[in-house]
Amino acid sequence: MRAVDRIDTGPRFCDHDAVRLNRMFRGSSTEEMLEAVIRDGLAGDLAVVSSFGAESAVLLHLIASIDPGVPVLFLETGKHFPETPEYRDTLIERLGLTNLVNVTPDAAELAARDETGLRWSYDPDGCCEIRKVKPLAKALAQFDASFTGRKSFQSSTRANLPRFEIDKSDAQGRLKINPLIDWDASQIEGHFIAHDLPRHPLVARGFPSIGCSPCTHKVEPGEDPRSGRWKGWDKTECGIHTTLTDDGELPPGYEPFL
Repeated sequence: MRAVDRIDTGPRFCDHDAVRLNRMFRGSSTEEMLEAVIRDGLAGDLAVVSSFGAESAVLLHLIASIDPGVPVLFLETGKHFPETPEYRDTLIERLGLTNLVNVTPDAAELAARDETGLRWSYDPDGCCEIRKVKPLAKALAQFDASFTGRKSFQSSTRANLPRFEIDKSDAQGRLKINPLIDWDASQIEGHFIAHDLPRHPLVARGFPSIGCSPCTHKVEPGEDPRSGRWKGWDKTECGIHTTLTDDGELPPGYEPFL
């Protein structure tokens, strides 16, 4: 992560920029797009946000193949399954990634708002805000754009996302890039096999989507891969990924990548 704060306050990108980039790379492969964005600096200072979950190895492998020095932001919430940080360390070493940034919650806020560590049990949105949303927003303030591992097949809320969008949670117009949005489950599996990538150990135990341990459950065959997240709550996202507009519709000019 850069050691100095930004001194400019103008928007980095706007919806027009995202639309232009989506059109520019229409028909391009994921690898071609990543090469241009990373090596040609089309999106400024970049970071990848990774949960080191069930499918994270694919995007990290693609990025490491181009530039292993791209900062990798991991939200160390303090609530992970023990297998997740172990898997993180395995992947970092295996892929040769050189810039891991463990993003942690503010200690004072944790003490004030989640002293018992049980906020997840009665206010999962508040828990995610403290442990994920706020720490990530602070970490991303130093970057112009971030990569995510979101894919359209994971859930209905992700079905129509474009490759490039503006992060609506950031007033400074940070670009959010979804390189794998059009990949399906068979492509993900094929990449794991072709490159002999290590698997998160919880996948074999029935966890196709892995978050914090209190709010992640096993998924039955045929269920939405993310149906085990926040089971029993009217909640499908932790809050670090907001919809493009309040009603979930794409702004004028945007098109779903699929």
